[in-house]
Amino acid sequence: MKNAAEVSGHRPAPVPAAGQSAASDLSTRDRVTQLLLERGATTAAQLGDALGLSPAAIRRHLDAMLAEGDVVAREQAVRGHRGRGRPAKVFLLTEAARVRCGTHHYDNMATAALRWIARNGGPEAVEAFAADQVATLEARCRAAMEDAGDDPLARAEALAGALTAEGYAANASTIASGGQLCQHHCPVAHVAAEFPQLCEAETAVISRLVGTHVQRLATIAHGDGVCTTHIPAQPGRAQSGKTVTTVRTDR
Repeated sequence: MKNAAEVSGHRPAPVPAAGQSAASDLSTRDRVTQLLLERGATTAAQLGDALGLSPAAIRRHLDAMLAEGDVVAREQAVRGHRGRGRPAKVFLLTEAARVRCGTHHYDNMATAALRWIARNGGPEAVEAFAADQVATLEARCRAAMEDAGDDPLARAEALAGALTAEGYAANASTIASGGQLCQHHCPVAHVAAEFPQLCEAETAVISRLVGTHVQRLATIAHGDGVCTTHIPAQPGRAQSGKTVTTVRTDR
């Protein structure tokens, strides 16, 4: 059987060993990721030594990370004369995994910054910061909605497209009680979970952009699968109950 240092391609993620929890697996996986981030190309033996893991244990984690596209395996570069046998494999983080690591780092930094603002300036300072942060988003979306007209539902349709271009994966639809704007991705969800002022500032922007009072029904930051904003029906306008438009992105 090949060991982890000889793995060269993706395999199905192995089933965790009996008695080892998924949470423990994730914690160890995070430690492997951090080491690869710090050291760059590293052999399985080096990773196992640094983490105190047996060859079988480190192989299991690396196999799973290969299957999920978090690492790649390459032949170790050897300077000078190379001995007999195949060169050892080294493991590196993929670009996607590096981006996720960077995202978590900036999330933590943003959360720490907002905590400092809250301690030193109080809730009003956090609200002012949140409003300032969404101001540029509002300006870009407003520019993209210039030809949307005055109807709130038509403006919600245009706003969905503008938000999708910003990475929010949004769609707008009509329902019996009016309209609904859904955002399937939130770039600041981890930070907004602690500081709801970010969600409140964004809701105020949506209200101004569609031209009517709106109500947030759900947010990703608070554990919902999608951020959902209700747009009440306007008096005298019939509702078809059909989807107005759907705009999605792979971001």
